[in-house]
Amino acid sequence: MPGRVVRISIAPVKSLGLVHPDEVMLEQGGVSGDRRFWLRDEQGALYAGKRDGMMMRIRPEWDEETHRLALTFPDGERVEGIVELGEPVDAQLYRLPRPSRRVIGPWQQAISQFVGRPLELLWADDGAVDRAPEGGTVSLVSRASLERLRHEAGAVDEVDGRRFRMLFEIDGVDAHEEDAWIGTEVRIGEATILINGDIGRCVVTSRDPDTGVIDLPTLVTLASYRPEGATEQLPFGVYGSVLSPGRVRIEDRTRRLLEPLKT
Repeated sequence: MPGRVVRISIAPVKSLGLVHPDEVMLEQGGVSGDRRFWLRDEQGALYAGKRDGMMMRIRPEWDEETHRLALTFPDGERVEGIVELGEPVDAQLYRLPRPSRRVIGPWQQAISQFVGRPLELLWADDGAVDRAPEGGTVSLVSRASLERLRHEAGAVDEVDGRRFRMLFEIDGVDAHEEDAWIGTEVRIGEATILINGDIGRCVVTSRDPDTGVIDLPTLVTLASYRPEGATEQLPFGVYGSVLSPGRVRIEDRTRRLLEPLKT
């Protein structure tokens, strides 16, 4: 039974708040502008939601064509302008080189003041999506999987899919049915993707996506009923790469095209 797209989420600035467009264009490298910027600390290490969930409270607006970036902070302060790029920097993300440039403008100082430490805002030439080097420019999870997690955790309220910061949330399939899609082609909207693996989870999924406060034992719950995945531990949702570009809209259908590849 085909599923359907019920939420699209991108993060113009990695680890800051999510943006939810009604449609996106899936290119070979994913969605242009997704994880366009990222932050690193004084030692050159990624500064992300695992270290500071409060950054989720900063709301970004980004126009990939005009290069206008706006950040709205919890107190209502708004910092915006046209991004200018500085010189290339020697940067690594997840122990791999990530071509990046310095960002000229007021955003770096504003974010640093908010978190209480100096950070560097960088432009990622090819985006800063976590699993891009492993063929992970697209990610998806089902609403049924979220409901299964809620049940296993004994939570009263629904588990908000934004915790997992996936590109697509889909409805109309069984809980964790997306796991069975690993190694297969999936049609989503006008695009075709190849599902390459499952996504092992970290503590950021324990944080409320609006406040950044830890309020759900996500990792303990996953360890209790699905500790091992096909490719990673504590899996929840899957990642893939784009085989055939195309537009994806809310309410578009998703369906598996091929049976799992034989090994």
